[in-house]
Amino acid sequence: MSSVARSVEESPSEPQTRGNPVKHRVEELDSVVVRFAGDSGDGMQLAGTQFTNASAIFGNDISTLPDFPAEIRAPAGTLAGVSGFQINFSSHDIYTPGDLVNTLVAMNPAALKTNLKDLEKGGLLIVNSDAFTFNDLRKADYATNPLEDGSLSGYRVIPVPINTLNREALKDIRLSPREVDRCKNFFALGLVYWLYDRPLEPTLRWIREKFAKNPAILEANTRALKAGFHFGETTELFQVQYRVPPASIKPGTYRKITGNEATALGLVTASVLCNKTLVYCSYPITPASDILHALAELKRYGVRTFQAEDEIAAVGAAIGASFGGALGVTGSSGPGLCLKSEAIGLAVMVELPLLVIDVQRGGPSTGLPTKTEQADLLQALFGRNGESPVAVVAPCSPADCFDMTIEAVRIALRFMTPVILLSDGYLGNGAEPWLIPDINALPRIEITHPTKPNHDGQFMPYLRDARLVREWALPGTPGLEHRIGGLEKEDVTGNVSYDPLNHEKMVRIRAQKVANIANEIPPLSVNGPEEGDLLVIGWGGTFGSITTAVNRARRKGLKVASAHLRYLNPMPKNTGEVLKRYKRILVPELNCGQLLLLLRGRYLVDAIGLNKIQGKPFLVSEIESEIHRLAGT
Repeated sequence: MSSVARSVEESPSEPQTRGNPVKHRVEELDSVVVRFAGDSGDGMQLAGTQFTNASAIFGNDISTLPDFPAEIRAPAGTLAGVSGFQINFSSHDIYTPGDLVNTLVAMNPAALKTNLKDLEKGGLLIVNSDAFTFNDLRKADYATNPLEDGSLSGYRVIPVPINTLNREALKDIRLSPREVDRCKNFFALGLVYWLYDRPLEPTLRWIREKFAKNPAILEANTRALKAGFHFGETTELFQVQYRVPPASIKPGTYRKITGNEATALGLVTASVLCNKTLVYCSYPITPASDILHALAELKRYGVRTFQAEDEIAAVGAAIGASFGGALGVTGSSGPGLCLKSEAIGLAVMVELPLLVIDVQRGGPSTGLPTKTEQADLLQALFGRNGESPVAVVAPCSPADCFDMTIEAVRIALRFMTPVILLSDGYLGNGAEPWLIPDINALPRIEITHPTKPNHDGQFMPYLRDARLVREWALPGTPGLEHRIGGLEKEDVTGNVSYDPLNHEKMVRIRAQKVANIANEIPPLSVNGPEEGDLLVIGWGGTFGSITTAVNRARRKGLKVASAHLRYLNPMPKNTGEVLKRYKRILVPELNCGQLLLLLRGRYLVDAIGLNKIQGKPFLVSEIESEIHRLAGT
């Protein structure tokens, strides 16, 4: 269950209501990985989210990995319709949702079949035995019942008739059989709450608030949760109950946050810091849609959201908002970024601030739409007509989405350029504790709009400062009438120009302006020895797996370090210097080697790629194994 397990006591678990609890041995663990899995209609995401909230309130460090079906609504009980939610909760700092699962809750045969490979040998397997009927077994391609054929002998199997027990607990509530069965996820949740000594009150409070206007549903979910909890404390199926103590964390006010929620809050915070109206224009697309959903509820902060008819309209509206003096933002995933490319090129040319959020998913096209990938890096850097450089940044964790969103806005406004924020499905949907910052401690984003002509009584739209940045003149300002648009402009004046030398000059100026961003971003930092045998370098959502693997390898005596790029264009000025201090470079990526290509091409280092394209994040063990292989150990 964990590398460290301590027997704490031999006593009955504390009853919450009347009953006769069974005496259970209690073990204390450092960390546990639990996965809830079932049909997409079984409420696994809700159960996992509530377990996460309870663990966060209890004081554990947490990291989650929701796993949605790729199909919108696959046939019930089929392999394609399985939904899962994994949480790693710990008494110490963690960076990933965990490799192997310690406890798997499988609500039907399809959930068992698709998730069993991730359960550790000897792990705890709680199955809804009522769902293992002939038809459900057939849908999951089982020839025989795994609960009876001995194929699960390597696991601690706890069959629980969840459907039957849940129906019995709710038998006198006036609900339809379908409504009663929809509460079975809370029965399973209550059971796991007892197993890991989680508090019920956060979820009971959520139920009261969520279903305040529907007393029958409120009562049913409350009873189901408590029934599962009390089944655990009164049954003899379990010999052990587990406790994971709170983690020691930096003092402050925390909340659980997903990457998409953090991105939305980062956008609103940035709009306050720069005193601009936020205009978010988007076309719904998985897994970026949650940003639009979150912002649509924040109108009280001056947020304006626009659900466009397509991706091109969305980015066009965002550019129009920026032209009008607002903070124009558009969000999508890889397919949408492709469709927005021509308009992003327009924003590059007219030099307007624009933030483009790409929550990357499996591809190409709409392949694996709910799964994670890092395959849009080269598209973000080069996927436009002609020489159209933009700034590219990438958060490294769900909470870091807040900070890097604000940073992306700062760069866009300060350098009058489009910025692409590369998140991904793992970061966007995953959750972790977030230390809520003091808004007064965040640096303001200063913007100055010209109010008078800047050259001999005229306004020259492409007259630049020392950083090569032009002024942001608001339309309608008297005396500042100017021309911008899709035709090449003359340097300084902004007049339409077909002069070849002027075209080359403007292209080089725009490229140098983006390169100048490197003067105002932090240097690349190293986790571990400043020089040595091996540097593991990554970007985006690989941070947790890389950091954990490198820390483990160092504890075993290897001279290995890690570095993580949050700025991808331009990269930090010391990137080449850092790379040259190590004998070997390892680049783990969820693609076929895009950062690897850039590092080898730009810095002439003989880097080695570790690549995975499975719609899943790296396991720590996968990176750790490659570190040991390269070290010859």
